[in-house]
Amino acid sequence: MENKNNDKKVINCKFSQIFLEFVALLLVWNDSNSVFLRQLKRNNLKQIRNMKKIRAAVVGYGNIGKFTLEALEAAPDFEVAGIVRRNGAENKPAELADYPVVKDIRELKDVDVAILATPTRSVEQYAKEILALGINTVDSFDIHTQITSLRRSLDETAKAHNAVAIISAGWDPGSDSVVRTLLEAIAPKGITYTNFGPGRSMGHSVAVRAIAGVKDALSMTIPVGTGIHRRMVYVELEEGADFKTVEAAIKSDAYFVNDETHVIQVPCVDDLNDVGHGVNLVRKGVSGKTHNQLFEFDMKINNPALTAQVLVCVARASMKQQPGCYTMIEVPVIDLLAGDREELIAHLV
Repeated sequence: MENKNNDKKVINCKFSQIFLEFVALLLVWNDSNSVFLRQLKRNNLKQIRNMKKIRAAVVGYGNIGKFTLEALEAAPDFEVAGIVRRNGAENKPAELADYPVVKDIRELKDVDVAILATPTRSVEQYAKEILALGINTVDSFDIHTQITSLRRSLDETAKAHNAVAIISAGWDPGSDSVVRTLLEAIAPKGITYTNFGPGRSMGHSVAVRAIAGVKDALSMTIPVGTGIHRRMVYVELEEGADFKTVEAAIKSDAYFVNDETHVIQVPCVDDLNDVGHGVNLVRKGVSGKTHNQLFEFDMKINNPALTAQVLVCVARASMKQQPGCYTMIEVPVIDLLAGDREELIAHLV
């Protein structure tokens, strides 16, 4: 009996959605100037938009994956399609009890967008595989010198499978990139300095952990000023690992090769961990012919929590773009927000 009732509810829901879509289409073609009809059209279109939530899968369940789940749970227009982990449902964390946990995204149903909470160096592989399924992807790829080549690579795959990829969408690169773009627009001539930290860099820390002989690692970013940084890397070594070999491997890695880097061996990295981070963006430049325009943007943040929030708002924006690959500066900022477009304009402009 319960199954029959559920079937009726599903049928009624589908009928309601079809009816509303039909009414909306009629209203789109109706050339009447009636205030009543215009209002009815607006209300029905809003109902149609609100009926279907965006189904998002979280790929990877480390620090960023956990905060991504929290951000999705807090978002009014999303529902969690499931979590993709290497171990699948084995040793499933208690907070995932209500969600499907799988090893392969193809085991999940009706996924609209995959949020890649994976190490940067595995992003391209995961993105290509998932885009080939016709599923949108968003990621926080953070090797700045490789972003344009990744964009070209994923753009081809995304267009071939009618999907959207938005890359390098954490807070830097990502939301900071949008701020830098805005500052350069309002002062076209000048210099922008991006000063990170002090704080833990997740990307750099993950890169060190991947080096042979490293049991655990923490990479701290220390701002020296004018966009120059010092990397303080604390490593806990595997038994028998040679510190000098590990140190050389770290300093030659693409994450560290351009910065002053100090590697320090410690007995326990966990005793040093703090997820706090921050950034100070400064631009001094010229607006028109007027010099000495000074702008500053500053924030102190929980690193993985902010990265996750940016990923979720970009996942929302991916549903509004044409097939292809984008960075955040190419996406209309209003597409990052949930809600009615006209109401957002009235509220924010």
